[in-house]
Amino acid sequence: MSHIAEITLDETGLAPPTPEIEQERKVAIFDLLEKNTFTLPDRDDREIPPGPYKLDLAIREKRLVFDVSTTDGDKAAEFRLSLGPFRQVVKDYFQICESYFEAVKTMPPSQIETIDMARRGIHDEGSRVLQERLDGKVEIDDGTARRLFTLICVLHFGG
Repeated sequence: MSHIAEITLDETGLAPPTPEIEQERKVAIFDLLEKNTFTLPDRDDREIPPGPYKLDLAIREKRLVFDVSTTDGDKAAEFRLSLGPFRQVVKDYFQICESYFEAVKTMPPSQIETIDMARRGIHDEGSRVLQERLDGKVEIDDGTARRLFTLICVLHFGG
């Protein structure tokens, strides 16, 4: 029951995504909804409603906002994370993705594979940063962290 059943991105005021970014967003959301782990830990001061959950992701006032409710609409949690720890890894990720998208058009498979390995490494680093920042707020597995990091990148692209 502790999983994300619905997810929305608040893209208000963001630039329209490129076709590549839009494809990344769609794949990340599809994969996330297919399989994820998202458990809100017990709090001493209040009862946490059980999942499944609806997650609204947004960037507001230069903070990453996780607004979590049950699929019935009951508020479950909200937390805001500073974007500072994500800036460099998101920048690096966009640069390597740009190289990858260009490589796919012109380079031989061996060079594409090398760039893709670097891209996955940076993506893994972003996922680790996210898990560290969410520690104590929500428990997520590696796959969930990877997909959420992709969605954070989508929001950064427009922001």
